[in-house]
Amino acid sequence: MSRLLQRLFGRLPIGWLQLTHNRTRFAAAIAGVAFANVLVFVQLGIMNSMAVATLRPYEFFRADIIMSAADANAIADGGNVARQWMLQALANPDVIAGMGLFVANVPWDRGQTDISLTTFGIDPFKQDFISPKIAADLNLLQVNDAAILDRLARGITRDEAVAIRPQTPLSFETDGRTIKAYNTFSGGGGFGGDGYMLVSDQTFLSLFPARSSAAPDHILLRTRPGTSVDEVSEQLRGQISDSSLRIRSYADAMAEDLRYQQTRRPTGVIFGFGVFIGILVGLIIIYQVLSTDVADHLREYATFKAMGYGSRFFLGIVFEEALILGVFGFIPGLIVGTTILTVMAKVTTLPLSMTLVMAASVFVGTIAVSSLSGAIATRRVAAADPADLF
Repeated sequence: MSRLLQRLFGRLPIGWLQLTHNRTRFAAAIAGVAFANVLVFVQLGIMNSMAVATLRPYEFFRADIIMSAADANAIADGGNVARQWMLQALANPDVIAGMGLFVANVPWDRGQTDISLTTFGIDPFKQDFISPKIAADLNLLQVNDAAILDRLARGITRDEAVAIRPQTPLSFETDGRTIKAYNTFSGGGGFGGDGYMLVSDQTFLSLFPARSSAAPDHILLRTRPGTSVDEVSEQLRGQISDSSLRIRSYADAMAEDLRYQQTRRPTGVIFGFGVFIGILVGLIIIYQVLSTDVADHLREYATFKAMGYGSRFFLGIVFEEALILGVFGFIPGLIVGTTILTVMAKVTTLPLSMTLVMAASVFVGTIAVSSLSGAIATRRVAAADPADLF
């Protein structure tokens, strides 16, 4: 390693030699940096999983515009929308189709555990509004109390999900009704429920008799190909009688939902602070190691300074140490962080995974934090008089 670093820096790797002189302290420093990296990786992984889980239900549907109540900050939140506004929207020549979307959580008593399924009530005859991966099975929902179940939902075993077929449906009780799942689709547990379920709007209304077919949770609209979705949305805002409605493009609704989850919901704010705490811990650990190392070698630095070496020389040594600590701490942190996220994903069914962007950003952040810590640690040497250091 010394030869490699000597070729890399074009001089004797003083920083490496100083760090490895006390191997126990060096190992402890690497463990500290790795621990900080693990904290950041886990928090970033959870934040990313929240983003994926937030956007996942939008992937089940195909729409250009969504009409929601004024308080609908997320797809599963907010009041109802009168179906009459869909009829007004269809009067616009650029709007070619509309569909009401019902949303609610359905409990499922599994014996030892209870799970909650975010359930969407849809019109099974409007395949154009449904993802192609699901649309082929919509005819199954024409039967009363029929459902298509999320095979990745928490509490559902793999063997149980594989066995669900039109010939061998899975029956379960919820709120006094028997629901039969005739097929499955890929969803996954989220932060608002343990999985998803699709039923027809009529089955949904039988599950929630207090709800009305005239008041879905959202209205999805399809526009004529080639038209500007933003322009049509603006036209509808002036055309619809209820000015309190949120009429947005489907893409804008997704972005606003994600922003709401990350900046206004407690979970998103907590995870953001978790990332900040991880960075702060890494900064303190690296600074403490480098500051202690500088203090232990003040006499050597004084000798170099008396020989005429300038501040850039000392800064280079400490930056070398910071770079070594950052790189050597990042590698075990990446391994442990990946392992933890993999285990958490298996246990929670959340979309937790290590991504290339995460790894690259944490690596760059680790080097930046290490360099900042090194710059702070060299101030004592730069300001000192060689005569005072002996």
